[in-house]
Amino acid sequence: MQRSSVTHERRADGDACDRTRRRLLLRAGAALVAAGAGTAFPETVAVDPAVKPIRTFYDVLLAVMKQAKELGIHGRYERLSAPIRATFDLAAMTRIAVGPDWNSFSAADQTALVDHFTRMTIATYASRFDGYSGERFEVEPESEVRTTGRMVHTKLVQSNGEPLALNYLLRDTGGSWKVVDVYLTGTISELATRRSEFASILKSGGASALIASLQQRTETLLRGAPADAAPGAH
Repeated sequence: MQRSSVTHERRADGDACDRTRRRLLLRAGAALVAAGAGTAFPETVAVDPAVKPIRTFYDVLLAVMKQAKELGIHGRYERLSAPIRATFDLAAMTRIAVGPDWNSFSAADQTALVDHFTRMTIATYASRFDGYSGERFEVEPESEVRTTGRMVHTKLVQSNGEPLALNYLLRDTGGSWKVVDVYLTGTISELATRRSEFASILKSGGASALIASLQQRTETLLRGAPADAAPGAH
């Protein structure tokens, strides 16, 4: 009887340990589910190839915004230069913004236009995103397939909670998805706006006048003057 009683107690203790172990496992599982629920893009979920570069760029942009005052305009320019060049197809954007006149320009003028358009774009971001007061970026996990590429829908949620739509059109450039246009408030094409601006400059002075205009805009921005219009401006 004594042995049977001891055996029964051991079994009871074992069952209690098993129940405790199961409860701990269930709690751990619940904690993992809760953690996953708070994560917009869990690592186990495949990331849309057009969405990934936008998320990566926003991570850098937000970090720069948080250090904006310490970095200053030139520091922000340096920090954003490589990420913007990696995220945007700036050569294609320059061609689109210039329009039909592009093919009539010399190779030297085309190179200069791409270079100055690139510098102006970086300076514009460095000028516009000049501080942080609790803003956040939201990126939809799936892009919208368009005949011209893929549209990535995002929002800049401002500190007052008001969202500003910023959508990006990307194209596959040799296995790498890059931005070819930005839609402010979700619908206004940045390149369409630029093309309208550039047309009058090109009409009056050709490629050299546009190069000079882009250079002047960049210098003005880097002196700390506000941008007139910008890709992703807010």
